[in-house]
Amino acid sequence: MTPYPAMAAIGRFELRFESLFNPGRALAFPCDERGQVELDTLSERARHNYLYARAVVGREYATPAVVRDHG
Repeated sequence: MTPYPAMAAIGRFELRFESLFNPGRALAFPCDERGQVELDTLSERARHNYLYARAVVGREYATPAVVRDHG
């Protein structure tokens, strides 16, 4: 059992940041159903991209959306 039950859903959902300027381009990160990303599970590069995407919401990326992971 995971210490945080919501984290058990990680991998079934993605937090997607869609580009405001390049249709079809997005950054996506595994999350739970509430959009919580477990930063400790991300690679250094993914963590950097996630923090960058959050910092430029409204300027480069749209507000992120939680979507079901189809992969």
